[in-house]
Amino acid sequence: MQLNNLTVIRTVVASAAVAMQLAAATIAGTARPVSVVHVPHGGEPVAAQIAPDGTIHLLYNFGDIPYYVKSSDGGVTFTSPLPVVNQAARKQGLKFDGWSLAVGKADAIYVAMSTNNWQVKLPDAPVGFVYATLFPGAKAFTPVFSLNEKPSEGFSVAADGQGLITATWLSNKLYANFSIDNGRTFTPNAELNPSYDPCNCCTTRSVYGVNGDLAVLYREKSNDDRDMYLVLRDKTGHLARTRISSTPWHVNACPMTYYALSGTRDGYVAAWPTKGDIYFARIDRKGAVLPPGEVKTPGRAGMRTGLVALSGPEGSTLIAWKRAGELSWQLYNPHGVAQGVVESVPSVGMGAAGVTGQHGKFILFE
Repeated sequence: MQLNNLTVIRTVVASAAVAMQLAAATIAGTARPVSVVHVPHGGEPVAAQIAPDGTIHLLYNFGDIPYYVKSSDGGVTFTSPLPVVNQAARKQGLKFDGWSLAVGKADAIYVAMSTNNWQVKLPDAPVGFVYATLFPGAKAFTPVFSLNEKPSEGFSVAADGQGLITATWLSNKLYANFSIDNGRTFTPNAELNPSYDPCNCCTTRSVYGVNGDLAVLYREKSNDDRDMYLVLRDKTGHLARTRISSTPWHVNACPMTYYALSGTRDGYVAAWPTKGDIYFARIDRKGAVLPPGEVKTPGRAGMRTGLVALSGPEGSTLIAWKRAGELSWQLYNPHGVAQGVVESVPSVGMGAAGVTGQHGKFILFE
């Protein structure tokens, strides 16, 4: 059931004391490397990013729309929830789901969404890649609109912090739209490379690396071999593609899997499912998989279930996954060796989100 803004805020206030106490105890009262923070009013985590100043930006789904909050104290407290979807766009039976969040120049917030209008078929409702921005100083997100105006899947948005924004998505091919004006305008729909043959019901993940290159993670389906590829696009537009998975998966069907990609000080870390098992790899700035190569985790993934891949400042890696109402995680040292045991907590929804805090501590949202 959709809540109005006042109801949402009252709900947050009513439950905030308990949630904050739990979060504060988790963060401040233990030396463990992983903290778990409750999403406001029991929302479903979608995506999180941490800004250079340490502010955590969180996107989550609740009711029929996504909401945005931020925290300047490591997740102990959050701002009042801000609806991403403007009131005029909300219609009976229409549901918006958040997919991706990016933090841009001056902490502008960019959100990728989808709707269920392919089911309800309401007139004048957005389809495909639904998009909204919270510009610096604004008190509300811009009205939502369809960025690509066509049926599509696998939505991701990335920002470099200097005014460059990229939207990636799937519609039988791998597409991208680029903005050079802080997300105010975008280039027309265009295939990233016509030779790429993506698995159409999976997803894309995109981030900007520390050197300014755009990294895009996707799954191929050529010859029914469902391999994972990382595409790097430099500032000149040159593309370089590397297969990062090594365990083969030959299947004549789309596995409908989601995956994770985040930047590190040396490149990237990616996580993905193969045959239901979850793997990860650390990748350098040129796209080469670093030793020890692909690492199999204890995790298992279902269709379209969330993954998180995070890097610590000393080269550690945290892989987290959502399955059957639980958020689980495993920590690895810089050599890809598991540290400790798998830990789990109950968590709603299908998504997963997390950040590496300012002091190198991992924060997951449940």
